[in-house]
Amino acid sequence: MIKELAVMKASRYVFRGSYRQWETTWECVLYDGKYLTDDEFLSHFRMDCSCVMQLNSLVEGDQEFRSVSGKLGKRSSMLHIMVLLKFLGRYGNEAALQKLGLMLSISKGAVNDYVRQACNAILKHHELVIKWSSIEDGHVMQY
Repeated sequence: MIKELAVMKASRYVFRGSYRQWETTWECVLYDGKYLTDDEFLSHFRMDCSCVMQLNSLVEGDQEFRSVSGKLGKRSSMLHIMVLLKFLGRYGNEAALQKLGLMLSISKGAVNDYVRQACNAILKHHELVIKWSSIEDGHVMQY
């Protein structure tokens, strides 16, 4: 009887569910085609998945995504990029920090940090990433 009790106590650590484990909703959004279709992904992030991957490959080793001690943080640069794109593509109540955090499984307090860090990393490569329209293109910006 005591052996069975010891085995039962030990098994509660072995067969744990998803309690206190990191959610990876953002990975499902990015990699699982069943979670969002291509059109839904485009409507949420205003870029298709391959463009998001290219943007991430440009900035993934940037210092902005490192913690104070110099090690990579717990969250990847891809999550930062996705938070930024979701933030820039929304307006009104849809741009609320709480809604953005819920969709991508981060706290609403971290959304501002993710947006700032992703902006800083992308703006270091502004020549490659940002294209202004010119007169030759036929699009003139009006103020």
